[in-house]
This record gives sequence, C-alpha cells and structure tokens, in this order.
Amino acid sequence: MQLKTWLLIGLISYGALNAWQNREVKHGPGVVAPNTPEQRAASAHQNLQINGYSITPLQDFSIEARVLSKTNYSADREADISPVDLALGWGDMSDETVLSQISINQSRRFYFWNVENFPIPRQAIETQSANMHMIPADASIEKQLKRVRKGQVVRISGALVEVKAQDGWSWRSSLSRSDTGAGACELVLVKSLEIDT
Repeated sequence: MQLKTWLLIGLISYGALNAWQNREVKHGPGVVAPNTPEQRAASAHQNLQINGYSITPLQDFSIEARVLSKTNYSADREADISPVDLALGWGDMSDETVLSQISINQSRRFYFWNVENFPIPRQAIETQSANMHMIPADASIEKQLKRVRKGQVVRISGALVEVKAQDGWSWRSSLSRSDTGAGACELVLVKSLEIDT
C-alpha cells in the first residue's frame, strides 16, 4: 500500500512540475513583437547535411515573435529534422488583447485559429502569424526549442530552406507571409535562438 501511495505522489508531483515548466507567459495588453520578419537573399548557398537529409538555404531569415502555440513531434518523418513547430505572431498578433479573442491550436503540422468576432481584420491574422517548422542547427538549439513556452517572445535567426532525402522525398519552405493553407508554412533552419523569460 505504501508503494502505491508513493507512486501516486510521484506522478502528481511530476505532472505539477511539467505544468509549471510549460505554463503560459502573460504580458498584458500591448504589442510585444512589433516588427515584421526579415527575409533576404541567402548568404550561404551550399547544402548542409542533417540526419542524412540535404538542407538547401533559400533565403536568410530572422524573426522576433510571440509564441502562440508550440507542438513537439516525434512520430512523423519530418520529426527526423524538425522536432518542434512554433505558431508565431508579430504586430497585432503579439497583443494579448487581440489574442484573448482568438482560439489557437496546432495539429498534424498545421496551425488553426478560430474567432467568434474578428478583433482585427482576417488579413491581419493571416499575415501577422504563421506556423513554422523548426530545424535546429545543433543539439543545443534543439534543447532550447523544446523548452520554449506559449507566450514567450523569441528571436530566431537562420534560413528558410528546402529539405531533400535520397529516396526523393522533399519538403520546401514557403517564402511568403501572406499565403495560407497547405504549403504555406515556413521551414526554418534555426542557427540562433534567444528566448525572453
């Protein structure tokens, strides 16, 4: 009986610690990431190899944004190179007043949002937020990505890329912030990551 009690206490403690470590960061009203993402011609054109995949930089990319949602992946093929997706928002989509009126979630590598009444125009939601597939450049960045919490402001620098495998499989980043639907997500090689606490 004592063993069951200690196991139960251990499970409850683990759950409480996990919930605390992943708690949402609140900022209060106001835009916390005002700038649009920056994209320019790729400075490095050579292919990189990560976990047996060929990574080709398409455009250099940097972003400061609020984390709207985060999902870790381990079961799909894409998880070989991209274990974390971040739904990110900037401009009005980094304002808690706006976000409190939008339901946001992620599933199967997609980002979904829903509103009862639009707090900002639909186009602003679509062009000031995006689901981004993160490819960590090294193990240290992968650990950082997995510690990111909803609500935090992150600064990411790297490149939008295309990924190819020897069997012909490929995965290519969108190069636009205004597209929506399948193929509209950014595929980001993360070379540096800063997280505001």
